Amino acid sequence: NLMAEVRNPKFLPIKELVDQLMNPPTSLETWKIRPLTGAFGAELTRGDARTDLAPGQLLDLLEKHLVLVLRDQFLSHADQVALARSIGEPTPAHPVVPGHPDHPEILELDGAKGGKNARWHTDVTFVATPPAGSVLVADVVPEWGGDTRWADMRTAYERLSPSLQQLVDGLEAVHRISPLAYWGEPFDSALSRDDAQKLFDDAAKVPPVVHPVVRVHPSTGKKALFVNPGFTTHIVGYSRIESDNLLKLLYEHATQPEFVLRHHWQPGDVLLWDNRATMHYASDDYGTAERRMRRVTIRGGNTVGPLGQQSHIVSDPLQTVR
Repeated sequence: NLMAEVRNPKFLPIKELVDQLMNPPTSLETWKIRPLTGAFGAELTRGDARTDLAPGQLLDLLEKHLVLVLRDQFLSHADQVALARSIGEPTPAHPVVPGHPDHPEILELDGAKGGKNARWHTDVTFVATPPAGSVLVADVVPEWGGDTRWADMRTAYERLSPSLQQLVDGLEAVHRISPLAYWGEPFDSALSRDDAQKLFDDAAKVPPVVHPVVRVHPSTGKKALFVNPGFTTHIVGYSRIESDNLLKLLYEHATQPEFVLRHHWQPGDVLLWDNRATMHYASDDYGTAERRMRRVTIRGGNTVGPLGQQSHIVSDPLQTVR
């Protein structure tokens, strides 16, 4: 019996025994893990995200692969928040968009109600401490279209020529909320004029922020490009011609097919991505079909560049003029 084991010195110490009883070991052996590209992304099947992951395992996998696809999970809202908490601290749903009434961490993304994201972007880089990652759950997926693409900004940086790496290592860029940035081109939003005006007014209260163009991952130490068409307005100290064309070069380079993973959604899918080394794009090619997702973001820290640059709120208004 338990007391006999505690008194007998040949058995485990009480603390270790209690730890094992309270936290039975789990491992990744339950899961089948399959790489999705030669550089990043992995698919996990045959396991249950609620029970078949030990503390820290999912975060380790995420920081290694940058994008994780967990199939056949069918997570409830509470399950999704719990899964997000297993890798970090969830943030409120969005700086200017309200969250779910019962789960304020969850941002609901309904394609019929303005929840489209047809533009390359990295989530919420318009704040000084952008999210470290996100957990996205598919509730309703269209029979065709609606795929989401992720760009591997880590490999994109590594494949730049050494001279261009040296250039961008020392640069900084302004990021600013674009209140209607997500709906792509041609502009097609389900928002009413009043809703759009409120979003615009709320966005005007969020001050611009400067981030390094290249950020060093706080866990892996690897460098990744950290600019995106959704929220990066310009490179600090560059003319409009210099800034626009250098950013265009970086975006075209980073979105080459070799650096992009395209995910076709299935019911029950859960997607996690490292927001510090990716950007993504939700294809708006499903017409009027229903597409509903929900997202939880994980709190991030300050962005640090290769030369020690750190993110900061813009204090000089001349830096933000464009």
